[in-house]
Formats: sequence, C-alpha cells, structure tokens
Amino acid sequence: MAQVPQRFFDALAVRTWCGLSLRALGRAREEIDAINVYPVADGDTGTNLYLTVESAAAAVEAVFAAHEVDAGAGDAEDGPSLADAVGAMAHGALIGARGNSGTILAQLLRGMAQVLSARGDSPHTGGSGLRAALRHAAESARNAVARPVEGTVLTVASAAADAADGAGDDCAEVALAAYEGARAALAATPGQLPVLERAGVVDAGGHGLVTVLAALVETCTGRPPETGAVLPARVEHGDADPAGECAAAGADEDGPAFEVIYLLEAEDAAVARLRQRLDALGDSLVVVGGDGLWNVHVHVDDAGAAVEAGVEAGRPYRIRITHFGHGDVHTTGAERPPRERAQRAVVAVVPGEGLAELYAGAGATTLLARPGEPPASGELVQAVRRAHAREVVLLPNDAELRHTAAAAAEQARAEGVRVALIPTRSAVQGIAALAVHEAERRFDEDVVAMTSAAGATRHAEVTVAERQSWTTAGICQAGDVLGLIDGDVAVIGPDVSRVAATVLDRMLSAGGELVTLVLGEEAPQDVADQLEARVREAYLAVDTVVYRGGRQGALLLVGVE
Repeated sequence: MAQVPQRFFDALAVRTWCGLSLRALGRAREEIDAINVYPVADGDTGTNLYLTVESAAAAVEAVFAAHEVDAGAGDAEDGPSLADAVGAMAHGALIGARGNSGTILAQLLRGMAQVLSARGDSPHTGGSGLRAALRHAAESARNAVARPVEGTVLTVASAAADAADGAGDDCAEVALAAYEGARAALAATPGQLPVLERAGVVDAGGHGLVTVLAALVETCTGRPPETGAVLPARVEHGDADPAGECAAAGADEDGPAFEVIYLLEAEDAAVARLRQRLDALGDSLVVVGGDGLWNVHVHVDDAGAAVEAGVEAGRPYRIRITHFGHGDVHTTGAERPPRERAQRAVVAVVPGEGLAELYAGAGATTLLARPGEPPASGELVQAVRRAHAREVVLLPNDAELRHTAAAAAEQARAEGVRVALIPTRSAVQGIAALAVHEAERRFDEDVVAMTSAAGATRHAEVTVAERQSWTTAGICQAGDVLGLIDGDVAVIGPDVSRVAATVLDRMLSAGGELVTLVLGEEAPQDVADQLEARVREAYLAVDTVVYRGGRQGALLLVGVE
C-alpha cells in the first residue's frame, strides 16, 4: 500500500520510518547476512539490524499507544511530540542493539534524536533539521567506534550526511540526497576494504544503512526510491562465495574468540576508563549511549575480563557472550557438510537458566527470557532456525508473548517450516506439553496431545509487588507478596510461605493429580519442603515434583495437572 508523503518530519514520520525500515530489513535480512564478512564473517548483520530496528519500532509504538490511552481518558488531546518519538526510537534501539552493526545503527539513531529533540516543543522539523540530524548521527557514530575503518557503515553514513548538505530545505530532497550519497558510497566499499574486494561483496552494515535510508525516502515522499533495489550485494569482479571462502577472508584466524555485549549503567568518566581498558583487551569496540545508559560491544579472547571491566565501571546487565566457534571466522574456511534437518523439534521460551537446562534435557531448543527482557520476534525466528527441523512446535510460555510468537511463526512458515503455536501462558504448562511430546506421532496428533496437556494444567506464580497498585484481590503495596492464579492476583500477604500455601490450596480445591513447583533463586530455601509436606498430608494421591528455575523473575511457579 502506498505511503502518505510526510511534508514535515514529525512524530508520525518517525513511526512510519521505523515501520518501513523494519519491513525493508525483513526483506533484505538474508541477503545482508549472506555478505557479512567484516569485521567478523558470522553471517548475522542483517538479523542484528532487524532486531535493533524491531526494538526501536516497538518503543515508538508504545509511546503512541500511551498517548491514545491518555486521549481516551481525556488527559491528552494530541499525539506524542517529535521529541517523544525520536527519544523512544533512540532508547529502543539502544537497549535492543545486537552485534557490531546494530550497535552502530543505535548510535546513528541516537545522534539524530539528539538534534531533533533539541528543537524543544516544536511538533516537526523541515529539511534543515533533518540535514543537521544526519550530520550529527554520522559524527557521533564515528566517535563511538574505538578504531574507525573506512569502507564500512561509518563511511556510508558520512557520505549520506555529505550529500544531504547539498540538498534543499524540503525533507524529501534531503532524504533522497542522503540515500543517493549512501548508495554511491556503498558501491565503493569493496575498493576501500580488501576483504570485501576478495569476497566480491559490498559492506553488509552499509547495505543495511542504505536500506534504512531508502525507507526514509519512502516516508518523506510516499514511494520508494526510483532506483529500486538498494544495490547488488555482490560486485562484478568477485566470484567468491561468502558462505565458504569469505569465512577465511573475513578476519584473522587468530582473532578474538568471543563477542561480548551488555547494557551498562555508568557515569561518563567511568565509561571513558572502560573504553581504554576494553580497547586493550580486544577489537571491534563500540560503546554507544549516554545519560547514564550505555550499550557496550567488543570482541575479546577473555570474555570474563570484559564483563569484569563493566562491573568496575558500573552495573552491566543483559550480558550476551557469543563464542566464534568451530566453523566460523576463526577456522580454516573449509566447508562442513550441511547438517540434515530433523523431522520435528520443540522450541520453547523459558524464564530461567534452570528451566532452560530442564527443557534442553527433554530435547527442546530453548530461548532464555531473562526478567524484564522479553524476546523479540526475530529472536524466536532465530531459535526456530537453530532447531533446524521441518516441523516445529512453538511454546511461548508467556501470555504477553502471544503476538510476538505468532509473528515469528508466520515468518518461519514463509521460510518453509511447518510451525504449530501452542499458546502456553506459563513455563509449567510448557513442561506438561513437553512431557507428552512424541516426535514419532503424526504432527497434528502430537500438537493436539501437547495442547491438551498444556490446557489441562492450571498455573500460578508467587512474586513480590514492585509498587503500590490496584489488583483483583485489592490494593497491594510495594514489597507485598502476591499470589497469581491463571494470571490474576488472587492472594496478597506479607509472607512467601503463607501466600504459596494459600495459592496451592485454592488450586487443588478443584482437584489434581500432579503438582509442579519451580523455585526461583530468591525463594526461601524451605518453601518447597513445606509445600511438599502440605500436599502429602492434605491431598492423598497427589504427587509433587520440584525444579530449580534459577533467575526466573517469580519466586515460585506452580502447576497443577
């Protein structure tokens, strides 16, 4: 469907741009992944860019949704301001940034937001504001990289800003000039980086940025650039296959073994010292952010030292450590025979390390969802790909993930995988479904059996209230212990053991044969023993099984079958 041209760059334009960029990167993701040879030939640049923009788009949508709620309540008449929208975009990209390319894109968006937010209460900007935003974006991204290299996304960003400087004061003219300048710079990247020339490809990160700028043109003009495709990903003089030879050409075989990424809460002075320390530990260092929140990306041999440096600087969290293992950039480049697809697999989102081990032990491919960090649809699609099966049963294990899981299932189906989504609302329902899973059965029969087992399992959790709020059981205060049954607050109390016992009694009042208890790492050590004893004494013929869930958010998960 044709887009409505945006005469000015305002909050709606930001929303439109994010949506168009996400769709465009979704289409280009596999092509960009395939040409990813620098700085590491790990074939994930397209995916990382997609996940970064997905997080940015989700943050912008949340701002618009909040204003719609306020407007419905009579508290607001207009939508979000330009500053609100670009601030949300930048923050979403920062906390969702993946990989080297995603981290740099997050800084580009943050650089734009800093200029556009500085316009105060102005509801929109014209071409001059957009031009200034593109210039500051390019400069701030270059400053965020410890050792800038030409022929990369940094070069493409600078070229976009240079071209925009010569455009008029209309947003459409500025966007189109930036796109054309970036496109020309992208075509020249193989002549600037020998690894690209040997592989016969353009820079993957630059390709992604040109894709995002094409979406900006469509936002401002209502139609895609007339040039059509961004650029041929492979250049005329190269015949190399990035899946094979490029793995050897992409980097030094003796390069760092780990990619380390984390968010960091720290002061500016501490981050300056952190940059120096990480630069000495490894390469591909990118530190982006500000105002107390940073995204840190580095390639190192000593992953522990990189995390320890973050601990000394402030509070690191959402720590991701990826090993550049066998068969990637640090190997000889010899091709391995492709792994044959399994017939069927189960992919499950799990809230803690303990449950991840339990699910993996039962044969499932797991995706860890840490407290407050729900996975994006792209991460679920990646988990489906890792399962490498013709048929996949997807267990989201969280009611809030149903739309995300549905989107991931649709994308996986488009890639030729038969996917069945079972709407599990808790990890204990997933355990019940996994217990009856039989890969030898017909797919439909297996899905029906797993769905039936999950649906027959009532679920509850015991957690601690973070703030005062209204609930279905009354008003709770910060620090109160809450017992939720099937998603609704049913019990409020001061003591974990008492609330857990009350929840269990209410659940078993309707009958049951098996109680599943999953303890979080912060739960009292004796609560499981007390509940097991209660079941033995008060409920004949009911069995109890206890698992350690680790850092799962809730103090206790309860399932009754």
